[in-house]
Amino acid sequence: MTNSSRTIPEADLPWGKRVRAPRDVPALVVLWALDEPSRIGEVALVQGPSVLGRGGPQPEDAAARLVFARQRPAATKDTAPLGGSRISRVQLRIDPGDAGLTITNVGKLPLLVRGGEVKKVTAAPGDVIVLKNALALLVTRRPPVLESARDLGAADFAFGAADAFGIVGESPAAWRLRDAIAFAARSPHHVLVQGPSGVGKELTARAVHGMSPRAKGELVARNAATFPSGIVDAELFGNAKGYPNAGMPERPGLVGEADGSTLFLDEIGELPVEMQAHLLRVLDRGGEYQRLGESRVRRADFRLVAATNRELDALKHDFAARLTVRVAVPGLDERIEDVPLLVRHILLRLAKEMPDVRARFFEEQGGALEPRIEPALIEALVAHRYTHHLRELERLVWLAVSSSKDAYLARTPEVEAELRLPASSEAGEAEIRAALEAAGGNVTRAARHLGLKNRFALYRLMRRYGIDGAPAGDDDADG
Repeated sequence: MTNSSRTIPEADLPWGKRVRAPRDVPALVVLWALDEPSRIGEVALVQGPSVLGRGGPQPEDAAARLVFARQRPAATKDTAPLGGSRISRVQLRIDPGDAGLTITNVGKLPLLVRGGEVKKVTAAPGDVIVLKNALALLVTRRPPVLESARDLGAADFAFGAADAFGIVGESPAAWRLRDAIAFAARSPHHVLVQGPSGVGKELTARAVHGMSPRAKGELVARNAATFPSGIVDAELFGNAKGYPNAGMPERPGLVGEADGSTLFLDEIGELPVEMQAHLLRVLDRGGEYQRLGESRVRRADFRLVAATNRELDALKHDFAARLTVRVAVPGLDERIEDVPLLVRHILLRLAKEMPDVRARFFEEQGGALEPRIEPALIEALVAHRYTHHLRELERLVWLAVSSSKDAYLARTPEVEAELRLPASSEAGEAEIRAALEAAGGNVTRAARHLGLKNRFALYRLMRRYGIDGAPAGDDDADG
């Protein structure tokens, strides 16, 4: 693979626009493999007419055989040819084109795409192609080389496993997140972690702390939305003994507790503006603060890491400006190829906690403990439109565990009911409320997430279901 800097003519790019090389190319990512579950997350780049099949090159191959690899920043490693007796030695012919990948089934295993069996299909990014009871692949785009500005210690954890800070994923988005965390950790500045509800902002904040020079100190964490009304100052800065009421114990406050370490405040957008101003004074004065009921000025050497699922304008402007370093945590829609790895991670955790789950749904394969999962479940979880991301995925996995009747995790009716879209093409009340919550109340973002034409289409639905926030006037003028 080369790393040219020439400009590629648009005509040479089957799915893209004019960019500078290296550019993204069509790719297939392993989502599920019955006989080789350790291959989940591996990727094969489709840079021309190709053949997919079991084993190495065959005399009858009409084109180059696809090679799967474990792709990491500056460390892409080819893996062995596909195994498993079910897959034919020459199973698929694959041709990249303007509309996507044209896939022709020439082997014995049925090819399933979008729920039906096909002999030939044009698959676009986001489509899942399944070789029945053997292999599931996601059609996507990948850069030929994953690049990183920092040393991320890629060899420190097994492919597909959680890294040292609990982050799971081998997608480009997951590695960009690790890159951003590494930069934030090494910076001395305060940090703002942004992302929709349920994406793992606290996990990200803990990783920033864990990679930083302050890692020896204990992270002090609090959800800003849980501060009791009227005593936020005391919660943040502490109070003297006996103040404001006799018998009140002395408290150091969160700022004092975080001296020498990191203070993590989740849902910082819920902190009243006047309290954001109080925090701003501490940040501007090098950590100087006073406990309530004391005249003495104290100083805390702490670093603030804050998180929010709301737009930046929910924060006081000058307070947001002090959160110099920003880390954007991607939602599952930006890293859908990581869903099977996350499912396996959740299930392995359950297997440790619940011996009956391990005994029923797991088996030893190649010296590793692997869950038995129906490919239709993986396909459904990859295709699902998430509003609460990792939190929602975990709930769906729990539902599959509790409702599966056999010795494998299935796409049960209970799971189907959770995944099913409303019968009409319009979003239902629950889906609208979930989208608004995930967007922090921002109607434009929620409308975009629901696939609606514009915010006014969402306002009409909000009025229909009696959801607060919809204007009363005529809003059809914008389309």
